Order: sequence, then structure tokens, then C-alpha cells
Amino acid sequence: MISIKNCFSLLLAGAMFLVVFGCTRHEVDIKPVEIKPIHITIDINVKVDKALDDFFGDLDETPTNQ
Repeated sequence: MISIKNCFSLLLAGAMFLVVFGCTRHEVDIKPVEIKPIHITIDINVKVDKALDDFFGDLDETPTNQ
């Protein structure tokens, strides 16, 4: 059987638990979302070089000593 002393100890332990873990404080900082512009650099030298090779390719194939 539960004695009064044991019941009081359980109540005291429960009250201490609530005091220790029941008084917490939480803060959540919501900062505004910052959207920055994105700069993209595309190197098109390869495409231009290939297009020039295709355009002047027939001149490179002809012999220069005629």
C-alpha cells in the first residue's frame, strides 16, 4: 500500500519536474528572404571557332601552290 510519505514524495518529485522542465522559453527568428541577382557568363568562343572552321574549311583544304 502507498503511504502518505511516498505519495508526498511522488507529488514533490512531479512538482520539481514541472518546475525544471516546464519553464522553458523558445524563440524563433524569422529573417526576410534575400533574393540576389545571378550573373551568368557564357563562353561562346568554341561555337564561333567551329562556325569559322566550317565556313572557311574549303579554303584550308585547297593547295596553296597552284
